[in-house]
Amino acid sequence: MITGPTWSQKLRDEIGKAVIGQDAVIERMLVALLANGHVLLEGMPGLAKTLLIKSLGTALGVQFERIQFTPDLLPSDVVGTMIFQPKTGEFTPHRGPIFANMVLADEINRAPAKVQSALLEAMQERQVTIGGHTHPLPKPFFVMATQNPVEQEGTYPLPEAQVDRFLFKLLVRYPSLDEEVTMMRRWGQVTKSPALTAASSGEELLGLRLEVDQVHVSPAVESYILALVRGTRDLTTPDTKGFRLLTFGASPRASLALFQAGRALAWLRGHDFVSPSLLQEVAPDVLRHRIGLTYEAEAAEQSADSIVSQVLDRTPVPAAS
Repeated sequence: MITGPTWSQKLRDEIGKAVIGQDAVIERMLVALLANGHVLLEGMPGLAKTLLIKSLGTALGVQFERIQFTPDLLPSDVVGTMIFQPKTGEFTPHRGPIFANMVLADEINRAPAKVQSALLEAMQERQVTIGGHTHPLPKPFFVMATQNPVEQEGTYPLPEAQVDRFLFKLLVRYPSLDEEVTMMRRWGQVTKSPALTAASSGEELLGLRLEVDQVHVSPAVESYILALVRGTRDLTTPDTKGFRLLTFGASPRASLALFQAGRALAWLRGHDFVSPSLLQEVAPDVLRHRIGLTYEAEAAEQSADSIVSQVLDRTPVPAAS
């Protein structure tokens, strides 16, 4: 029987042929695969976000499709449309690129609201509607999206309802000096490109999820998850001076995300139970996009991560049983 560390390492080894570093981001993406969640990657241009997602799809051995989001993109360009067949005189559905196991929504914040709404049904229900008929999406199904945090011209902010459907929002950082040196030496030749092969499969992933569901979560840890999520909602209440940090706290979907991600991370590291320390690791990735900062908080130079850190600091950690 395959173990979490073994499965993780064989995928990391394959992805490492194309991507240098980003170990923490890769681990979170594997957690998302096991937890059946979507991922939003945010980072500056040139940090290999697209390459990372494409390499993950190849290493996992699933059908991969890339959609480049632009302001003139139409919903039918994503989900498909009905095509008239002259021979039969009937309309038949033409399936769009959303019908894949892993869909890369590149620069997702460059598409208008109609295209964003076309993704909502797919991300939540794992199905799309074309011509009044519902079509199930293949299993497994993931949306891996990227966005640029600084360039705002020609972009459309993602609706809170859609952002909440991402299991994680991951921040892609600059590589270290040693990693950047390795990049230059490995990929400095124009003719050299990485060649990846499948190290797993969609069927294997679906089977591994059954093992993730067996990871134990104690009642004390369940209470800790709820305390963390509900702690963000407490910050929407003004203090004695009328100051408040958040306009809204994390939704119940955040509780489910912490629960599922904690189990997946525990299994990935070879544990059979979820510990508070694992939840503390994934809490920023689960919560940073699910809270709304007030103008006062932004003026005080607070960030979503700093507020999540405050919630972690003030929430009592359950004692080990």
